[in-house]
Amino acid sequence: MTDDNKISPEGLEALKAEIRHLEDVERPAIADRIRTAREWGDLKENAEYHAAKNDQAFLETKIQRLQGRLRSATVVEASAPDGEVRFGSRVHVRDEQSGKELTWTLVGATEADLSAGRLSVESPVAQALTGRREGDAVAVQTPRGERRYTILGVS
Repeated sequence: MTDDNKISPEGLEALKAEIRHLEDVERPAIADRIRTAREWGDLKENAEYHAAKNDQAFLETKIQRLQGRLRSATVVEASAPDGEVRFGSRVHVRDEQSGKELTWTLVGATEADLSAGRLSVESPVAQALTGRREGDAVAVQTPRGERRYTILGVS
């Protein structure tokens, strides 16, 4: 099982909801745009028709990509906290250079959203934290140089 196929139960539901929205809302809206543009006549010179057809192709590609992701997803439940950092763990760390405290939940790559505190398990920081425990210090090479973190808590 590769990390890029791992997804949390919440991430799986969000993925299903996104596919439903695209199929049930976006697809019919684009079909309406195409239908309306066809009524305007000559399709060769109809910019709205061509734009809607391009949007339709983009949408169908996106739906197929998301459905493929759904088919290959492996749902991973967060394990009971035992103090070790792993997929699904919520990790509280201190950046030793800045003194800033950060909290991340380790999630699959497709669920990652740093602004929401969801860190991809494929990221260098998450890989350095994985397998570690509260009190451990880790060093991570980043594009801006080495960063050092101390793990303050794992849940």
